[in-house]
Amino acid sequence: MESNLQSRVRLRPVDLAREHGLSTQAIRNYEEAGILPAARRTPHGYRTYTSLHAGALRAFLALLPGHGHRTATSIMRAVNQGTAEEAFRLIDESHAQLLDDRRTLQAVESALGDLEPTTAPEPGAGSEPGGTFIGPLAGKLGIRPATLRKWEGAGLVRPRRDPQTGYRVYDDADVRDARLADQLRRGGYLLEQIAPLITQVRAAGGLAPLEAALSDWHGRLSARGRAMLTGAAELEAYLRERG
Repeated sequence: MESNLQSRVRLRPVDLAREHGLSTQAIRNYEEAGILPAARRTPHGYRTYTSLHAGALRAFLALLPGHGHRTATSIMRAVNQGTAEEAFRLIDESHAQLLDDRRTLQAVESALGDLEPTTAPEPGAGSEPGGTFIGPLAGKLGIRPATLRKWEGAGLVRPRRDPQTGYRVYDDADVRDARLADQLRRGGYLLEQIAPLITQVRAAGGLAPLEAALSDWHGRLSARGRAMLTGAAELEAYLRERG
């Protein structure tokens, strides 16, 4: 591999940086992080790169949108260390996460489809007797009670208080809102984005306010899937060049 590196056209850090609108410091950082193979040095200590380094940079930048910085970095490190199987495992995990996110979106849409087109009752006003407490609800959702309290502070859920114990009591509408909040959080939405959606569902008695969010979610998943294809193509080209 070293002899092959030496036989290729020599490139300066600025040559790699300029093609992608990066700084030369970014190129050096990528090398130090293991994203690029180690560069050769001139007798005066200057880095010299080759078309192999250019291919590694293209592969990394193509992997970023679909896999994120951390995973893309780990993939390139694995390849440059000669452990391609580890790189393939990381790629498989990203695809599995994308599939899981698609299933989450389907679950959200299914949950929305089950919502009654009526306004949820105000806590303590017309609510049916009974309900569930914070611990069991948190356990059912797989989150911590502190998360539910945080969601309450953000207006995502509105449990009533038991008059005798002071404990929070979540009725059916609260459980529905908590499930919806949990699914939207898993979809990458922030609390400040979820709160108005749940408020509108409560007040308007309809699901139209969520249609734009769901459409955007679909678009982002499709963009990730396509970005993964682009990243795979560039990574395959880099693997071929490495031989």
